[in-house]
Amino acid sequence: MRGMRARGGARDFAAAAADTASVGLSLFPLGISFGVLVVHAGLTWWWATVFTAVIYAGSLEFLLLGLVASVTPLGQIAITALLVNLRHVFYALSFPLSRVRPLGRVYATFALTDEAYAMTAGEHARSWSGARILWMQALCQGYWVGGATLGALAGSLIPITLHGLDFALTALFVVLTIDAWRTQRDLPAPLLAAASFALAALLTPGQVLPAAMALFTASLLIRYALRHRAGSPAPDEHRRPVPAISAVPAVPAVAAVAAAGGEG
Repeated sequence: MRGMRARGGARDFAAAAADTASVGLSLFPLGISFGVLVVHAGLTWWWATVFTAVIYAGSLEFLLLGLVASVTPLGQIAITALLVNLRHVFYALSFPLSRVRPLGRVYATFALTDEAYAMTAGEHARSWSGARILWMQALCQGYWVGGATLGALAGSLIPITLHGLDFALTALFVVLTIDAWRTQRDLPAPLLAAASFALAALLTPGQVLPAAMALFTASLLIRYALRHRAGSPAPDEHRRPVPAISAVPAVPAVAAVAAAGGEG
């Protein structure tokens, strides 16, 4: 029995490694860029490991780095964290936590990132076991923590300041949004995201991120209500128990683009 479980665990790990290979190609170098930024912000290199292991929220970590460096009050940091990570409430509605054993759900909830959600949003992930999901999340975090640690160590040896590294997060979110659209083929979602960002930049140029997120969330709720009233099926209605969530993968791109726009 133990031998069968060991073989099953090895298969789950191998499958998860294959699943996350392409994601690792982006997470690892993105982690390196974050590590370099940590050192150049004046923090000791090991803070990169702490941030990525304990906080583990890519977009928030990039924002938090600037907030910590400028000694921002804890209340403002807490509000920023709530606004940036509010999208995870929607992720949890359709993330397959029910397949994970109760003890593993604590980590699965903690490690519910944009990449993890995007990887389980497709049809191919419906057959994944709970162990495979956990391994997938653990490997994604391993790429992120390892890259950040290496980047911080390397950054301490680089005397010059590198500009533009923070845009790597924006690029990753845009790629994830494109992949989600290819799976769902839900064109209104990215259009609503772009419109929300444009309207937020026009009306509240100093608070683009929270305004864009609020507008996009409101537009998704209104869209779902109108579709539900008209009796029209949502995209992938037969594959997802919550139709409105099919549009949520576009949220990270809005957050990243808004953050990049707000930084100048």
